[in-house]
Amino acid sequence: MNELKRRFLENAALRHAPGPTVIGADSVIVGDIRGKGAFVIFGAIHGNGELEGPLHLSVTASWFGDIHAHQAIVAGKIIGALIVDDKLEIGRFAVIRGRVSARRIAIATGAIVDGEIEITSGAPLQHFEEKRGDE
Repeated sequence: MNELKRRFLENAALRHAPGPTVIGADSVIVGDIRGKGAFVIFGAIHGNGELEGPLHLSVTASWFGDIHAHQAIVAGKIIGALIVDDKLEIGRFAVIRGRVSARRIAIATGAIVDGEIEITSGAPLQHFEEKRGDE
């Protein structure tokens, strides 16, 4: 089973939901995105996002705009604010230039966050060494 499925799609809530919305690596979307369910991004988005489910932004992905999601795993690039209702994981290749807010945040060594970080639960920022291969 590939890494994306193991880490992201095995979530119990996702097993009972329809398949994720996937934006391919060669795709560029211009405009705001709203929706329910999981979003898996390999390409580029130019617009804001209101996602009622989890977001996986791969290492090849770029998002230019503000994002609000339930949960998120970020390995790519975000230029804009990222607001996450629950858990946010920021991978070692991630670059975020903007405000970041989440209930819980884990950030890998090597990730770049250029902006304010707010943890809404009051829990400490978790640091980790990413042991997975390139995403």
